[in-house]
Amino acid sequence: MRAYLIWFAAALALAGPARAFDTTATSAWVYDVPTGTVLMEKNADTPLPPASMSKLMTLYMLFEALDEGRVQMDTRLPVSTRARQMGGSTMFLNELDRPTVEELIKGIIVLSGNDACVVVAEGLAGTEEAFARQMTERGRQIGLEHSVFVNSTGWPAQGHVMSAEDLGIVALRLIEDFPQYYGDFAMTEYAFDNRAPSNRYNRNPILRLGIGADGLKTGHTQEAGYGLVGSAVQDGRRVIFAISGLQSDRARAEESERIVNWAFRQFTMQSLVPAGETVVEAPVWLGTASRVGLTTENGVNVLVPAGVQDQVRVEVVYDSPIPAPIARGDRVGQLVVTIPGTRDAVTPLLATRDVPEAGLLGRMRGAVMHLAQRAITAVTG
Repeated sequence: MRAYLIWFAAALALAGPARAFDTTATSAWVYDVPTGTVLMEKNADTPLPPASMSKLMTLYMLFEALDEGRVQMDTRLPVSTRARQMGGSTMFLNELDRPTVEELIKGIIVLSGNDACVVVAEGLAGTEEAFARQMTERGRQIGLEHSVFVNSTGWPAQGHVMSAEDLGIVALRLIEDFPQYYGDFAMTEYAFDNRAPSNRYNRNPILRLGIGADGLKTGHTQEAGYGLVGSAVQDGRRVIFAISGLQSDRARAEESERIVNWAFRQFTMQSLVPAGETVVEAPVWLGTASRVGLTTENGVNVLVPAGVQDQVRVEVVYDSPIPAPIARGDRVGQLVVTIPGTRDAVTPLLATRDVPEAGLLGRMRGAVMHLAQRAITAVTG
């Protein structure tokens, strides 16, 4: 029998009405990291030209190579004629250069160097085409369901696409998988060999606004419009967003700042279940104990839009009675939080202790009691 326990978290204290965010971007995805909540999405799973924002996947591949020891920060890579001939944003590399991996990372993040990306691609995979295939394959493995890479740079090419959600996922993976390298995304300028002093500034418009921004990457082509994958932290809470299709760099800057302010001002984090607290005592079938507590691994924190506190619904779902034997930590149910305007948040419920299977006499007693309970239910129901 499926058991449901439902309550409404009407006591949450929030001030002011929630306001929906109507973005002017063609596609958008906004994500709250601590609670795993998608705050807003617009055409978020639509594959679109990502421009230079797809360089985030090139960096992800390079960071993996660093972690696996295939290259080190001081490894020097050759510059091919193909790399030197790249247009658009560059580090102004030439065939005589042997830039280090560290220089290439900064050149990609700050200068958006197309030449640097090709150097990395050829250095890790032999050819850019092979590297792009590896990017697509690895992207699938880390959850990029709407991305195909044709090159390492985001240079316009038929079939080179990413969705806003995929861009956000790459950003999240960069932050969580490679914190030792992530700090470079906050760099506001980098003058490689002083070759182009006027080109040394990071184009990310939110880094200098004092709103906690620390990354990640801009993008612009005529086809893709102006876009940004950004992240900011305020009071220990991180938000990631991806937008594309804006009409100008000014529009990109204004929309990015609006999104950050909205995400931090219109939502409040609330603790529904403290870590270690038992959510419910569930009946046990044929065990040495008649009930077992259900709890969560880390508690349940949710992000609630202002003004809908009386509409938060919490549902505990499990098969009742839970058959023994049960081991402490077994997943035996789930807690589902439904909040208007956001996706349901589902948290596994774990057994708080071991409940061995009862002996023969205990199983017989339990079976009799269960049958008696069913009979009572049938009469009174």
